[in-house]
Amino acid sequence: MSQSSAFEPSVWTSRHRSNMFLSFAAIALLAAPIAQAQFSAPATTQVHDTTALRPPAGAKVAIVEFEDMECPDCANANPTLKDAAEKYHIPWVRHDFPLPQHNWSFQAAVNARWFDTKSKKMGDDYRDYIFANQRSIETPLQLTQITNKFAQAHSVALPFAIDPQGKLAALVKADYALGQRVGIEHTPTIWVVTANSKGAPFVEVVDRSKLFQLIDQAIADTRGH
Repeated sequence: MSQSSAFEPSVWTSRHRSNMFLSFAAIALLAAPIAQAQFSAPATTQVHDTTALRPPAGAKVAIVEFEDMECPDCANANPTLKDAAEKYHIPWVRHDFPLPQHNWSFQAAVNARWFDTKSKKMGDDYRDYIFANQRSIETPLQLTQITNKFAQAHSVALPFAIDPQGKLAALVKADYALGQRVGIEHTPTIWVVTANSKGAPFVEVVDRSKLFQLIDQAIADTRGH
């Protein structure tokens, strides 16, 4: 009886209604800055080690990316980065940064390194293939199945053990350690980097809609050098 009486209309006095209104108003005020922060522009990475933020030998401009093949935003960025590298004929340096919370991204990176041993193009084609099929991969077993399909389509026989001595895993771990030294905090993290530039030696691509604009500027800054 006492439980039901708590919901009787007589219990809800004007004082209770006023207190409720103030509580909801306070919650709304507290929530407002959080919602605003979610839609504000992400901060640039605080770079601690610039070693990785240089073009390969012989190149004036390049794209440098730290990626995780299980990261949805990396999958979203992948076609844009590929288009930019092909349009401007500049190197696209892809570093592995598999996040610990992802259950198959490390193995995917090791697989990509194995395909790299066949040809760099095949390794990058595998990375593109995994990103394109990312939504259908939830477990390491499904990754294996997708990898087998890719290998069959490219007439490549996968060995029983991809990396029996752990050499490829060591390369992935070395990339991850490099990312930690740089200061990577999220994936993808992308830069346009330059050599002998009269402008900034590297610029982080925070807004990917400005990627082509940043490359144009980088090419202009290195012209004549």
